[in-house]
Amino acid sequence: MALEKIIMPQLGESVTEGTISTWLVKPGDIVKKYDPLAEVQTDKVNAEIPSSFAGVVKELVASEGDTLSVGEIICYIDTEASGENGAKASINPEPLEAPNAPSKMNTSTEEQPNKYRYSPAVLKISQEHNIDLENVKGTGKGGRITRKDLQKLIESGNLPSTGEIVQEQEKTIIVEPVAIKQVEAIPASPAKVVATTGDTEIPVSGVRKVIAANMLRSKHEIPHAWTMVEVDVTNLVAYRDSIKDEFRRKEGFSLTYFSFFVKAVATALKEYPIINSTWAGDKIIQKKDINISIAVATEDALFVPVIKNADEKSIKGIAREISELAQKVRTGKLTTADMQGGTFTVNNTGSFGSVQSMGIINYPQAAILQVESIVKRPVIMNGGMFAARDMVNLCMSLDHRVLDGLVCGRFLARVKELLENTSKDHSSIY
Repeated sequence: MALEKIIMPQLGESVTEGTISTWLVKPGDIVKKYDPLAEVQTDKVNAEIPSSFAGVVKELVASEGDTLSVGEIICYIDTEASGENGAKASINPEPLEAPNAPSKMNTSTEEQPNKYRYSPAVLKISQEHNIDLENVKGTGKGGRITRKDLQKLIESGNLPSTGEIVQEQEKTIIVEPVAIKQVEAIPASPAKVVATTGDTEIPVSGVRKVIAANMLRSKHEIPHAWTMVEVDVTNLVAYRDSIKDEFRRKEGFSLTYFSFFVKAVATALKEYPIINSTWAGDKIIQKKDINISIAVATEDALFVPVIKNADEKSIKGIAREISELAQKVRTGKLTTADMQGGTFTVNNTGSFGSVQSMGIINYPQAAILQVESIVKRPVIMNGGMFAARDMVNLCMSLDHRVLDGLVCGRFLARVKELLENTSKDHSSIY
């Protein structure tokens, strides 16, 4: 017998653990290489862990709901397992059918436990081509319908059509994550809300537990300090407002205020590279690339995709990436790669009307900048005259192990200078 270990993979640069949300196999199941074994949740993504080997599932070390560190064993695969008759287990048990054999289309759901477990890709293709999944024979494990099954049907032109996909009373259609998908976009199982006397109990999901653990880790391990500057962005606002409509018609996406702030931060990080660092115990790691993490919210989740090499991009290029990443979040197409490699976070808290806030640092980064609402306020100008100006607060949380107030003050002063000097006469978005 040859037992092979399946371990908890690292599903992101700063991800250190994952929670088993659902096992897709049980001991004794025959699996092929790359077959999905379990669904795992982290604070950043949901993922299916594929089998690294072909064989028979010998033992599930972890239970559903267990949280394991990266590298810990989750199960064992017997790559030389034998059947009851002593013969080596077949890894590709695909029985041949006689030419006139009856179709397996009516196979019972007991024999096809995964018949109604549809991946987002399968659902998307079926809806685009009006395919009735009820009448599709799945070749995946347990009768599961795969993307390849639908692609073959489309190529053949023999499509079983239907109206909208619905959930019938006597069977449940389960939408499953395949490969990498985003946290809470499609939960592994619906949470049951329990109503008590006057109160409502909402069970804490595995995802929320991981988020809570990471926030607690950030606050416990990182000595947070906080500072703020106010910036006069009157000229920036006038410049952006004067070109936004033409830009939209020409480029096909919006030129947001936020893109100006991200560009200013990226430029200042290049001049103050120590801000672009992480704490590593006995050393500080100063990152070479300037990759800006940005927060993108949906109705029930918050994602932090990354603009890679932001210092090398124009304001237009940054605006394009913000638009594309936001679209990926809304359509559920954001990948793990889109959220990896961030070195500094800029959070657009002003979009919610906030004027002052203190962000929790995105571990293991050394700082986070909150861009608050742009508001008109009376400001004393040169000569003692009052004028209505567009003002914004920039609030910065910093890791005091890595950074001191002096360098952060200079960094914020530089960001302030860049923003206040952004105008139609002195700046270009290209």
